[in-house]
Amino acid sequence: MPKPKNTPRRPAPVTPAAPCPCGRAATYGDCCAAFHQGRATAPTPERLMRSRYSAFAVGDTGYLLRTWHPTTRPAGLDLDPAQRWTGLEILGTSGGSAFHTEGAVEFRAHYTLHGHADSQYEHSCFVREDGRWVYLDAMPPG
Repeated sequence: MPKPKNTPRRPAPVTPAAPCPCGRAATYGDCCAAFHQGRATAPTPERLMRSRYSAFAVGDTGYLLRTWHPTTRPAGLDLDPAQRWTGLEILGTSGGSAFHTEGAVEFRAHYTLHGHADSQYEHSCFVREDGRWVYLDAMPPG
């Protein structure tokens, strides 16, 4: 029985040879897949932000929850299967070097939902937790 046309579908799987959703000039297999699969950890807040964006794009809620600080992490995530992430713009970064314990990434994430294009702007705060970068929260506007 065919699905009705307005039934949301899960994102199509991204193959290792496909361009990485995060926008870097690398394949998914050579970029964010290593983070998603636990073979590597993001070395900077920007790379963590990019890998989290890719996790939204491929529907990897487990990775999103693992890279969220325990004090702000929700109990679970329900991603809207109709939402398609279409591009990421990194607008700025601060901190986040090997010598920092905090960092910030300002970004705009583009998506379509039910055929309408939109974007989400956020200035995110990241901290080191047990030696790994994790997402803490959105910084207040202003």
